[in-house]
Amino acid sequence: MKHKSISYAKWGYIFVIPFFAVFIVFNLFPLLSTFKNSLFEFYKSNGVTFGPNWIGLQNYSKLFSAEVNVGKYFMNTFIIWLMGFIPQIFFSLLFASWFTDLRMKLKTGAYKIIFYLPNVIMAAAMGMLFFTMFDQSGPMTNMLKPFTGGVPYKFFENVWSQRTIIALINFMMWYGNTTIMLMAAINGVDPSLYESAQIDGANPSQTFWNITIPLIRPILVYVLITSLIGGLQMYDVPQIITRNGDAVNRTSMTMIMYLQYQMNIGKNYGYAGAISVILFIVAAALSMLVFYINSDKDERRRKKGVK
Repeated sequence: MKHKSISYAKWGYIFVIPFFAVFIVFNLFPLLSTFKNSLFEFYKSNGVTFGPNWIGLQNYSKLFSAEVNVGKYFMNTFIIWLMGFIPQIFFSLLFASWFTDLRMKLKTGAYKIIFYLPNVIMAAAMGMLFFTMFDQSGPMTNMLKPFTGGVPYKFFENVWSQRTIIALINFMMWYGNTTIMLMAAINGVDPSLYESAQIDGANPSQTFWNITIPLIRPILVYVLITSLIGGLQMYDVPQIITRNGDAVNRTSMTMIMYLQYQMNIGKNYGYAGAISVILFIVAAALSMLVFYINSDKDERRRKKGVK
């Protein structure tokens, strides 16, 4: 007599139904709607709505035309992100290597909490705090008056000081999160490798560059790409610091700020949809790059038929 086997596979499908339902309603439909709107002329002017009228890819051609110069906003975003990311990855690697060094015997629990605390604070609150500190009547400006002849230095009317403040806020908010991820990656390295290196006479610098860095490369790539994707989404901090992006000839206006300007002020919904689609494509391409770099090399060679 054969016993009928019990399959529990259906429960897996049942449990993932809520995720796919939420994804379809709140992510997929809005994405498809955005792409659809990007193919239409649809805007408001003086309270009068024009469109939607089918114009195909004209919004995209306008986006990359010399008239708009969208590259300026991409460059603004990239520069500000890079100014914050370089010190972020430097100090995160430094702290992660210190706190995972068994010879230092540091208790990392309290440090993890301290490092992560700025990430808990709302970005808008951090932006308002720094805006108040570096305002013309703020404490930082008053501290610099003896060095500027009593004339208050206008931080928000200088391109690079404005960008530096935004980058500093981003650095302070995210270096703790990066440090914790890198600490987890370093703790996952086989301790016997470090012991072998010590026996062979390797110093801490050689151990770090020849063992730690190569073995945590997937996490470093993940941090780099996810940070870049997050940089593309910069909005609240530069919005507050630059007063809606209009300060200093929009030299700190990011892509999301430009998108918000087209949506809420320009009321150009079709053009804003084209900007959203371009940002989605860039983020998707960066995500695919992470999966490709971190995928198993042997698996890629097997698929190509290389032994």
